[in-house]
Amino acid sequence: METTTQTTANGFRRLHTLYAAGPEHWVGDGFRVRTVFHPSLNAGLLSPFVLLDHAARMHFEPSTVQRGVGEHPHRGFETVTFAFAGEVEHRDSSGGGGRIGPGDVQWMTAASGVVHEEMHSRAFTEAGGDFEMVQLWVNLPAAEKMGKPGYQSLLDGQFPRTKLGAATGRLIAGHLHGETGPAKTHTPMTIVDLNFDEDGDAHMELPSEWTTLVCSLEGELTAGDPLRPIPPEQVGAFARGGSGITRLRGSRGSHALVLAGQPLNEPVVAHGPFVMNNHDEIVTAMRDYQSGKMGSLP
Repeated sequence: METTTQTTANGFRRLHTLYAAGPEHWVGDGFRVRTVFHPSLNAGLLSPFVLLDHAARMHFEPSTVQRGVGEHPHRGFETVTFAFAGEVEHRDSSGGGGRIGPGDVQWMTAASGVVHEEMHSRAFTEAGGDFEMVQLWVNLPAAEKMGKPGYQSLLDGQFPRTKLGAATGRLIAGHLHGETGPAKTHTPMTIVDLNFDEDGDAHMELPSEWTTLVCSLEGELTAGDPLRPIPPEQVGAFARGGSGITRLRGSRGSHALVLAGQPLNEPVVAHGPFVMNNHDEIVTAMRDYQSGKMGSLP
């Protein structure tokens, strides 16, 4: 993906690169996911975003045993979990925790390190039903990787709705067309949950020097100029530079996440649940977890 590019004669940003999701795999026994992008693709050009997993809609039968992923550590970044169907309960070693359901978002800042678990809620486990989630990893700048952990529980009713042509955007974080999302971020970014109400175009004015990614989750979606298709569970990366408008075209019912953020321009070394700036910091993170410095769950 180029970093110096261009808008077209029509004033729209070009869609330069598509990334396709990898094979399905299970995270614990509660999340059947495909990884849509990850840092080994091109960490510098995805920055500040690191990874995105999509747990596509599936049905779980009622159970007496909670499914999910048990106690595990993180350091150096933030996890952002979007609930589209079903419910998830979270708790971590810094005291953060809560339950999110359809339309809600959980934003956990791991920073210097937390241990946490993510499970289907007790109510959802007992009732069963459809389940769909996305988890996004957002990098922290080097100066804040060893900061204090934090947790934000963001409910559906907190998100401003913005009409963007044929689509409606729920503004999770940042600024867009006079609205401000409720999530507190460590670096400038705009995150939009985009749903097409009818066939047509959606236009967004986003800083052209930022990374801008469009992750298609459902439906028929095209983007850029000329328009290029972004099939479900693929992400399109717009070229940086120039000026112009980010254009998406979708069919009614299409669903996508738009992720735009100021690149960090720092080295990215990711290993398992840790995202740091060099290998020595990864080794330190592993030792700190093993020695209990990241805490534990009660």
